[in-house]
Amino acid sequence: MKIQHYRLFGGMLLVSGSCIGAGMLALPIVTGLAGFFPSMALLALACAFMTFTSLLLLEMNSWFSKRVNLLSMMEIALGKKAKTLCFCFYLFLFYSLLVAYISASGQILSTWLDRSLGLPIPESFVSASFVFFFGIIVFLGTGIADVCNRFLMAGLGVCFFAMVGIGLPQVELSYLQHMDVSYLVLSLPVLVLSFGFQNMIPSLSDYLDEDWLRVRKTILGGSALVFFVYALWQLLLMGLVPFAGSNGIYAIYSKGQEASVALNFPFIGPFAKGFAFFAIVTSFLAQSLTLMHFLEDGLQWSFTPLWRFCLTLITLVPPLVFAVSYPHIFYQAIGFAGGICAVILFGIFPILAVWSGRYKNKLSSSYQVWGGKASLCLAAFFAIFVLLQQIYATWNAIS
Repeated sequence: MKIQHYRLFGGMLLVSGSCIGAGMLALPIVTGLAGFFPSMALLALACAFMTFTSLLLLEMNSWFSKRVNLLSMMEIALGKKAKTLCFCFYLFLFYSLLVAYISASGQILSTWLDRSLGLPIPESFVSASFVFFFGIIVFLGTGIADVCNRFLMAGLGVCFFAMVGIGLPQVELSYLQHMDVSYLVLSLPVLVLSFGFQNMIPSLSDYLDEDWLRVRKTILGGSALVFFVYALWQLLLMGLVPFAGSNGIYAIYSKGQEASVALNFPFIGPFAKGFAFFAIVTSFLAQSLTLMHFLEDGLQWSFTPLWRFCLTLITLVPPLVFAVSYPHIFYQAIGFAGGICAVILFGIFPILAVWSGRYKNKLSSSYQVWGGKASLCLAAFFAIFVLLQQIYATWNAIS
């Protein structure tokens, strides 16, 4: 029984750990445009949607007697074309996230070097140095990255709780009263991406011995923990930073800067910069390794140092080139990753697959998500709305 409770809690931490990262640097700025209370309502909506689709993936997972990955599940439920589309959107998702993280690394580190050491180094050079240094860790493999990541996650936690402890008593309640519903839909892609842990469902199921009810509890508990952390983070930033002004939320967003820039207050500022750095590095390492393993599996290359070096270049060079070419693309890259890639991969595809499995192929198991066709249609409507909104925003950005 103790082992079961230990694994249940461990699974919740895995869910929350996969969500909490560099996406937090965009979250309170984009949602802050609409205001605290509207953003909390959307945060709850996004949490409910992504938790629902993760439970759909759990239902899909329960159809199979052996461990399968998401691509295999989509192929069986929707066919080979769907598997190919999933593969492509996975690549877009990983590369978009890496573009965002590399872009943010240049902003964060170059600003720190300029203000703290008086070294005005170009963002492009800082981004390239960041990729080179941490790319070596990625090349060395998961073992080395795991050891580094433990220290980085410890630093992330210390900085976050230090910010909360120092900042919450200074929150201005008047700042939380700002509301502008015209910005509401702008934050949906970032919110969806911030609850993206669905690729872990097969691993969680295996970790909890295919006990579907325990996996369900893990998903619900992990999502609730993520919601609490995000709510606290939004309360902190929106309660300390006004909407207007040269260092306000709107100005920060217009410049394409991330959240730590806004928290340039005595005692809080250093922890905010530390939090931003640790969040970027931990997310960069995790997404780079995941993309490398994904490409390795898809390309079926032999595991040799030369091929691993080539795989590292394929993983890191394209997003570096893109981030250097468009240095202030952080929010656009995050929006594309969340509003298009994540919505299709973790929203639309699971809904279609479960509909096909349940009502066309008559697949069933001991676990089924509540709501029937009505809940699937409602979730599909929300996913399509977010997708169309992001397509419209992307089109306006490039036209």
